[in-house]
Amino acid sequence: MPEPDDGIVPAGSPGAGGVPATMRAVVLDGPGPATNLRVRELPVPVPAPGWVRIRVRAFGLNHSELMTRLGMSGDAVAFPRVLGIEAVGEVDLDTTGALSPGTRVAAMMGGMGREYDGGYAQYTCVPAGQVSAFDSDLDWGTIGAVPEMLQTAYGSLTTGCDGRPGQSLLVRGGTTSVGMALAVLAKQRGMTVLATTRRPAGADRLAAVGVDHVVIDDGDVAGRVRRLVPGGVDCAVELIGATTLRDTVRALRRGGPGRPGGVCCFTGMVSHEWSVPDFYPIDFLPNGVRLTAYSGEAADLPAEVLQRFLDDAAAGRVGVPVGRVMSLDEVPEAHQMLEDGTGGGKIVIITG
Repeated sequence: MPEPDDGIVPAGSPGAGGVPATMRAVVLDGPGPATNLRVRELPVPVPAPGWVRIRVRAFGLNHSELMTRLGMSGDAVAFPRVLGIEAVGEVDLDTTGALSPGTRVAAMMGGMGREYDGGYAQYTCVPAGQVSAFDSDLDWGTIGAVPEMLQTAYGSLTTGCDGRPGQSLLVRGGTTSVGMALAVLAKQRGMTVLATTRRPAGADRLAAVGVDHVVIDDGDVAGRVRRLVPGGVDCAVELIGATTLRDTVRALRRGGPGRPGGVCCFTGMVSHEWSVPDFYPIDFLPNGVRLTAYSGEAADLPAEVLQRFLDDAAAGRVGVPVGRVMSLDEVPEAHQMLEDGTGGGKIVIITG
């Protein structure tokens, strides 16, 4: 994190204005098992010029954090590190003066938890450009599930697939939190949604978020999809990774004269496989099928989209796929659940 300018924020430094001198944070000293995550007392960070300090109320767990914890982020992360690519809470100090203390905000991406300490803490500092204000009376356990999940789902559906009303969408990895959010957004757009799960027990969760057809993933999803949608689906979002991509693109409709083929957006890698060995496009992609990718930032989630989703959730028009709400002390256990795929939806941590 950039060095703070002592002359800019003296009143907001740790220990001043009601802000404690220390905070509780979950620290990863180095890659390894979930038990490497430990709760410690750290100094409350001081925001650099152009940064915002947030009193974190909740944060969601993400697979990219799991990959960092397992040592799959390469040299991008220096240890020890406070993980967390997202957080929700209230503004404690905005060095730009744009946001008043107490404003409810979400922060995500842009190096959080990788280049500098992230959201696994009671306070975090982020660049102002990564902060989105919102107004909602939803509980923090629900709000904490939304930012990164919604940003990824919205970007995949719009930028990645250009999904439109009346089209069909296949979500490969439907019981992931992003997969369930995709189903919610696609149904709002009037799309027909097919979503996969390896476990039949996941079918009820998918039906609850509006999925039209649950497809049990036995490795031949394309065949099952084509029996449900003759000719193939219009759009697909790949959340499992390179291991299932070949089968996923074969579930899409082929192109023809004057009619482009379906679109597959490669977004997720819960299999931890992100490259295709010996990739030969002509053999890999059916005629006319298009392959895109999405890996967005905070700016890719318009503030009005976040606000509308929270309003719809508060009104009961959409469901937020929260799997578990846990405490800061339970982060190691929560990370193990994330690794094992037993969270049942988005795992959210309340900071206390």
